[in-house]
Amino acid sequence: MDLATLKAFKSSEYEGAADAYRAAGDMASAAKDTIDNQICAGIRNQLKGEAANAAARELRELSKNFHYAQTECGLVSTALNGFAFDMAVAKQRLETAIEDARADHCTVNANGSVTYPAGKKPGDEKTADGGTVTGSTGGSPTSDALERQAANMHPNPNYGRAMTYANRIADALKEATDADEKWAPKLRALRADDDLKVSKRDWADAQSDMGGVREAGRSYLDSLPEPPKDGSPKDNASWWNGLSPEERAAWLSLRPDTVGALDGLPSTVRDEANRVVLSEKQGELQLELDSIPKPPANEWTWIKAGQMPSRVHTDEWMAWYNKYGDRHEQLNKSLKGMESIQDRFAQTGEEGLPEAYLLGFSPEGNGRAIVANGNPDTADHQAVYVPGTTSNLGGISGDIGRMVNVWRVADAAPGNDSVSTITWLGYDAPQNIVKDSPFSHYANDGAPAFNQFMDGLDASHTGDSDPHRTAIGHSYGTTLIGSAARQGDLNADDVILAGSPGVQVPKAEQLDVPSGHVWNQEADGDPVPDIGRYGHGGTDWDGPWTIPSDERFGANQMTTDTEGHSDYWKEKSDSLWNQGQVVAGNSDNVKLKPPPNYWAHVK
Repeated sequence: MDLATLKAFKSSEYEGAADAYRAAGDMASAAKDTIDNQICAGIRNQLKGEAANAAARELRELSKNFHYAQTECGLVSTALNGFAFDMAVAKQRLETAIEDARADHCTVNANGSVTYPAGKKPGDEKTADGGTVTGSTGGSPTSDALERQAANMHPNPNYGRAMTYANRIADALKEATDADEKWAPKLRALRADDDLKVSKRDWADAQSDMGGVREAGRSYLDSLPEPPKDGSPKDNASWWNGLSPEERAAWLSLRPDTVGALDGLPSTVRDEANRVVLSEKQGELQLELDSIPKPPANEWTWIKAGQMPSRVHTDEWMAWYNKYGDRHEQLNKSLKGMESIQDRFAQTGEEGLPEAYLLGFSPEGNGRAIVANGNPDTADHQAVYVPGTTSNLGGISGDIGRMVNVWRVADAAPGNDSVSTITWLGYDAPQNIVKDSPFSHYANDGAPAFNQFMDGLDASHTGDSDPHRTAIGHSYGTTLIGSAARQGDLNADDVILAGSPGVQVPKAEQLDVPSGHVWNQEADGDPVPDIGRYGHGGTDWDGPWTIPSDERFGANQMTTDTEGHSDYWKEKSDSLWNQGQVVAGNSDNVKLKPPPNYWAHVK
């Protein structure tokens, strides 16, 4: 890049273009929300039949297009700001070098060379003529030393100073050229293909685009305020509130995984970030799954073992499984979970179901997902549900459905208060009932993250008054809630425990909620409570192991009309209805079991 071009460069023009792309992305986001939350919801609630279903499918595809456009516009905006930042730095260095040269009576020429005036060193009788020097870039210790030696030997003292200015100018021009060459291909790569369908490959490419812009914009991103290291939710909220719109857009574009994971940020922001991560990961993992060869059709064969034939896997199938089986299974589970989350997005508006918010997401390991029904930042009542053993991303559909059911009951309760129910799969749950669930480290390791999330709901809440918050646990999830209370402040007003194997403390009063606000459910035929008593029950060491179903624990024992370990959220059941009343703050309406010795006193 030549000197005249860099001098004429106007960062404001590129920053203005970046603002325009960001505005276009905002319009695409608004269009997506209108389709998802108004148009599709209206069709589902008012129209039936194949035509309505076909229209809904087409609208969902259009929504995906707008989401993709929003994401790509954000990347273009950030790339333009990053380019403008790099060029502005180079231009500032050029202008500073020119001003310094002028102050030293040197002239900077159009080609970047520097003309210095005549002069003489102290003690010399003769004045040395002036001259012109051209700078170079990328010096080494050896070349720098030779240059200094030449300047010391030169009879004109202005020579050395002019050479320094010329080198500074050359460095600034080289820096601008490098920025132009770095950003041009990144911006070209952001062009979408010319069809009307946003495919999994498009989303995978968007993830690649994000990586390219992030790599090119490292200096720009490093110039932005970073989130506090190991910050509290209040610290995170303060950081976000202190960013400019441009800085927020850059973080959302380049590091949505970071933004989406920060407790304390607004739910709308976390949802936007995590939906990008979800779509990009969905595209990436689907392409990886498609690249794995299909398993052999001849999976089984028969061999003769003694007098009885045995059915075994074929050698071909075993060879495929040993090479691809584990990854193939993991990819299918992860993609199934992602589809379940997308299905919940599509259910918005059905029978009044509110918009869903994706407050956390990661497909790594067993997966993470935090899904809210309704915006918790504006809700009067919040409920956070922790699932138990065998919970993972692949099976998230059932856990999301349970909180949909709780939302419907709580929302229908007397009063006009708003409700948000949240599925919190934010920890590594035990995956094997026999080998894993007897151990407490899963709960102990996950409890700090749960406490952080609960505190984050306070930091991001925008209502006029503090919300009423309920922690709901099922099975091993109750153990995590107990560990969270034992390790720190649970930050809840009520606790509901269902099918609990123990909560690590022997008394309800130790669960960090007001007296009388711990609620327990144990259904007929649920084997888990007594099985887990000696692994997770609480004890004060002067008495027996205690679980929430024991009278001595001190919980309110709610009636249950379901059976077994998994039906506490069955539609139209008393078990579900009781939970909904607690969540809605109508605890006086809860139906309680009589104490065990009640009938002995009834004559």
